[in-house]
Amino acid sequence: MKNNKPHFLLIHGAWHGGWVWNEISEILRYQRYSVSTPTLTGLGEKKHLLSSKITIETFIEDVVNHIIFENLNNIILVGHSFAGSVISGVADRLKDRIKKLIYFDAMILIDGQKPFDITPKETVEQRIELAKKFGNNISIPAPSADAFGVFDIKKSLLLEKKLTPHPLSAFQSKLILKNEIGNGIPLSYIFCKKPIYKSLESSREVVRKMKWPIFELNAGHDAMLTHPKETLNLLMKICN
Repeated sequence: MKNNKPHFLLIHGAWHGGWVWNEISEILRYQRYSVSTPTLTGLGEKKHLLSSKITIETFIEDVVNHIIFENLNNIILVGHSFAGSVISGVADRLKDRIKKLIYFDAMILIDGQKPFDITPKETVEQRIELAKKFGNNISIPAPSADAFGVFDIKKSLLLEKKLTPHPLSAFQSKLILKNEIGNGIPLSYIFCKKPIYKSLESSREVVRKMKWPIFELNAGHDAMLTHPKETLNLLMKICN
């Protein structure tokens, strides 16, 4: 019997890896959904591929190739944080394979913008300085767990162990789109509001102006890690 359920394709943000979705993936698979959580080049278990040549385009190709080689269709494409820019690029190319786009407390870039264009100036300066001091001018070391709204000791330790430096070049690269953001695919935005991840305020402003459907989650930026059940319930609500 053919499974008509959508495929959940979950894309992690900066400093993270596919591992951050483990709990949610487990529940989804238990509910007989297919799910994949690829790790982007240079991060997580691919940290050995870190280089100064990694761009948003590299990440988009990671996901596009994953979709093509795994022959995925009927996709719920979720992009967390930095990966908002990535899923916009994927939607620009593979519209027919995607059922819905969910921007999860995510960065919103328009065509030609770089992540650093919409990041507060002091944060940009701080990250460039950190890359000089600790990242060989190639990468930005990961912030502390509480920066992501993670205060639970066990989960803080997990983050400390698993977060990896993020390529500086990805923050300095442009998102190139041929179509309007979202490419006509139904889309939604999840706003994690307790506490608010402040460096994404400009993205939320854009979302409000474009009048996208906004869903609020009473959790911090890494809600998939701290509040997996609530996160999954909200994803299901958006998808139904």
